[in-house]
Amino acid sequence: MAKMKLYYSPASPYARKVRVVAIETGLDKKIDMVNVALSPVTPNADVDKHNPIGKIPVLSVKGMDLFDSPVICEYLDTQHKGRKLFPRKGRDRWVALRQQAMGDGLLDAALLARYEGFLRPEERRWADWSKGQMKKIDGVLGQLEAETKALKGKPTIGTISVACALGYLDFRFPTFDWRAKHPKLAKWFTATGKTASIKATVPPPG
Repeated sequence: MAKMKLYYSPASPYARKVRVVAIETGLDKKIDMVNVALSPVTPNADVDKHNPIGKIPVLSVKGMDLFDSPVICEYLDTQHKGRKLFPRKGRDRWVALRQQAMGDGLLDAALLARYEGFLRPEERRWADWSKGQMKKIDGVLGQLEAETKALKGKPTIGTISVACALGYLDFRFPTFDWRAKHPKLAKWFTATGKTASIKATVPPPG
């Protein structure tokens, strides 16, 4: 297999998702990790060369650039012979993809709320926008709490996505006590947080 190159940031929850998949599939040793710095207002020239959207993560392999975490994760899952993280068929596949959509949707809302409250100048911040994003986060958390039983078992792209999303809440919204209203989800996340791939990809403080 040709050596792969992943453009990422340790703080990016989407890149974390890819890194967890790389570890779970045993492909992490075959990927060169390129740590880049960028934000919505400070683009990175190296990333722009590989992704016209200008976002991370980006995976360069075999003369091709793959971007958007679901695409990269699914590609990686085709490059190993072990148990697949993307179930191939039946209800299990749709459950995993639905969970991935919830995890990514939670992340989308959390990142928009983060940008509004951190990157936008204070005098230009829109409180109703932030409230709207937090409402989406609450909605996803409530649904995950109701479906926590479906998260249990061996990891899939769905459970990995949810774990990375919850980890981002702890990382960027430390005063948001989501655990208080979602005890079953919190218990699952505590157990999941002890797995090697999740522990190895915890973002650094700051």
